[in-house]
Amino acid sequence: MIQFNLLPDVKLEYIKTQRTQHLVTSVSFLASAAAIAIMVVLVLTVDVWQHKSINDLSGDIKTASKKLTATPDLDKILTVQNQLKALDGLHNDKAAANRLFGYLSQVTPTEATISDLTLDYTADTMTITGNAPTLDVVNTFTDSLKFTKYQADDSSDKQTAFSDVVLTTFGRSSEGATYTIDLTFDPIIFSNTDTVKLLVPNIISTRSIVEQPAALFEGTNQ
Repeated sequence: MIQFNLLPDVKLEYIKTQRTQHLVTSVSFLASAAAIAIMVVLVLTVDVWQHKSINDLSGDIKTASKKLTATPDLDKILTVQNQLKALDGLHNDKAAANRLFGYLSQVTPTEATISDLTLDYTADTMTITGNAPTLDVVNTFTDSLKFTKYQADDSSDKQTAFSDVVLTTFGRSSEGATYTIDLTFDPIIFSNTDTVKLLVPNIISTRSIVEQPAALFEGTNQ
């Protein structure tokens, strides 16, 4: 059977346009419906779910606050806890004073003795007073302090341990010599957070403070 399309081209274009318009309208309607549905979900989430969550959290906070407020001696407990947290920092900031005797045993000549020692960890200063058989020994002691280095934490870098070393006073008598040495020390050598190795020049014969503590110290003040 033979069919003939008797519709003009204008009519065909009109029908095609109408179909396209219906398709666009349908898609727009579906998109609008989806957007409205999403907006409704968001509104419910913000106004209902989040509001309920905030109310629940506020209630939990109020309950916890009441429990804390009812705790006996709460201020004292919090103070103790804060102090415990600060202990590590205080320990690290505290000077490692136990290293002092080892250091002095390394830098002090065998013939010299120390009768008085004043140490200021805030100003990083030290005053050493004592006796020696001759002024040469006193000078040797002073030089050993000036040229002593240290290495921290296994580093290869060598730093000056004692600076501003000054033989402040000295005297000589038939019984020997007296001296007072003032100096500034690098605070790292007494740091609890660093491992320090003292490097003393080979200009003195050192002694072991463990073996001869009485011979080295006649009296010490810190």
